[in-house]
Amino acid sequence: MDRPHGKERNVTEKDDDFASLFEASLQAKRFDEGQTIEGTIIAIGAEVAFVDVGGKGEATIDIEELLDDEGVLEAQVGDRVEAMVVSTSGGLKLSRKLARGAATQKQLENAYRAGLPVEGKVERAVKGGYEVRIAGQRAFCPISQIDTVRNTEAKDHEGRVYTFRVLEFKEGGKNLVVSRRALLEEEQREEAGALRRSIVAGAVLSGRVASVREYGAFIDLGAGVQGLLHVSEMGWSRVSDPTQIVRPGDEVTVKVLRVDDDKQKIALGLKQLQADPWSKVDETYATGQLCSGRVTRLADFGAFVELQPGIEALAHVSTFPPTGDPAGWKAKVKAGMTGSFQILSIDLEKKRIGVALVEDAGAAAERPAGNDIVPGARLVGKVERHEKFGVFVFLAPGRTGLIPLKETGVAREADVARTFPVGAEVEVAVLEVDPSGRRIRLSRKDVLDAKEKDEVREYTERKSDAPVESFGSLADKLRGAMRPKEK
Repeated sequence: MDRPHGKERNVTEKDDDFASLFEASLQAKRFDEGQTIEGTIIAIGAEVAFVDVGGKGEATIDIEELLDDEGVLEAQVGDRVEAMVVSTSGGLKLSRKLARGAATQKQLENAYRAGLPVEGKVERAVKGGYEVRIAGQRAFCPISQIDTVRNTEAKDHEGRVYTFRVLEFKEGGKNLVVSRRALLEEEQREEAGALRRSIVAGAVLSGRVASVREYGAFIDLGAGVQGLLHVSEMGWSRVSDPTQIVRPGDEVTVKVLRVDDDKQKIALGLKQLQADPWSKVDETYATGQLCSGRVTRLADFGAFVELQPGIEALAHVSTFPPTGDPAGWKAKVKAGMTGSFQILSIDLEKKRIGVALVEDAGAAAERPAGNDIVPGARLVGKVERHEKFGVFVFLAPGRTGLIPLKETGVAREADVARTFPVGAEVEVAVLEVDPSGRRIRLSRKDVLDAKEKDEVREYTERKSDAPVESFGSLADKLRGAMRPKEK
C-alpha cells in the first residue's frame, strides 16, 4: 500500500511543476521603451497590425509602418517583424521607422520622451553647428554634438545620414535640438566594457595614434579606450623625440604590458615586438675589443655611449685620465661625438657594458689596456686623488692603484699633496695585484731606490774606467797653470 501512495505523490509533484511552468509561460513579458524586439504579425486591421511578442504579450504597430515606398502593404499575417518599443502605456506600441528615421511629428515626440534614436540627414553647416533634416523637419545639431572627435571639417559631415538623439522638442516639434555625440558615447561605453575584458597583459593589439606628447603617445585601441605607449617603450635605442617614431593618425601594432583596472590605465609597448639586441651581445662583443661608439649624453658619473641601436655602454669617470679638475674629463667627450672605445666589462644579466675612450686606437690594439699591470712591473701613471692613507694613481682605463704613505718615498712630515699633485705623471713599481685585478698596490719608494742604485753603479763604473794619471803629469799641469800668460 505504501508504494502506490509514493507514486501518487510523485505524479502530483510533477503536475504542480508543470502547472507552475505553464503559468509562467503565460505571463506577459516586460518590455522597456527603446528596446528592440521581434514578433509575429497575427492580425492586420484598417489602421494597425497586431504583433505577438511571446506569452500573453501583444503589441500594435501602425499600418503605415508596413507600407513600402509606393504605399503597398509589404507584410502579411505570419511574417516576423523587428521593431522598437515606443510606448508601454495602455499596451505595447511598436515602430519600425524609428530605427530607420522618424516619419511623423508624433513619432518624434515619442522619441524625445523615450530617449529613442532617430535618423536624420546633415544638410549643411550653419553658425555654431549643423542643420539636420529629420522626417521633413529642420533640426539643429550643435558643433560639439556632431562627433566625439573635435575639430572635424564641415565637409566630413555634410550630406551624411546619421542617427541622433532628440535633446529638445519645443513648439510642437518646430524647434528641435539633436545630438549624435550622445549616442556615439553610449555605444563607446558599451563597446569599451567588452573591449577592456579582452585587453590583458601580453595581448598584441592594433590601434591608432590619437596624440603624441614628449613623454609618449596615446594609442586608441577602439571604443574610446586608450593606452599609453611610453617613450621608453618605443624602441630598444634611446628615443629623445617620440614624433620620430609615431605621428597622430598612424596605425600601429602594440603589446599590452600592464593593465591597472582601478586606475583605468593601460601600458603599451612597441619594442617588445622587435628582437632584443642584447640577445646577441655575447656573440658581438668581448672584453678588450675595440669598437666605434657615439656619445649620446653626459652624466656626473660618466658618458653614455651607443655601440649600436639598443646597446648603450658607460664610460665611467674613472676610466678617464685625471686632470686635476673633477669635471676635466668632460673636455675629452661631447654629446654626439663618435670615437673609438675599448670594452672593459660585460654584464649580460644587468645589461651593462663598461667602456673606455681610446685616443690612440693603434697603440691600444697592439697592447690591450691593463695587461702589463703585473707584480714587478714599472709603469707611468697619473695622480688621481689623495687620501689620508696614500695616493691613488690612474694606470689605465678602469685600473687605479694605491701608493701607501710608507711607499711614497717622502718623509712623514712632508706635504704629500705637493709632492704628488693631481694630474702629474709619476713612475711607480707594482708590488701586488689581487686575483680580481681591482686592488693594485704600488710603490714610488722602490722606483727611487732603484734609481739611486743605478746612479751609484754608473758612478762606480765611470770612476773605475777613468785613466790613472802619474805624478809627473800632475806636476807638468801645475807648472803650466802657474806660467804667466803671454800678452
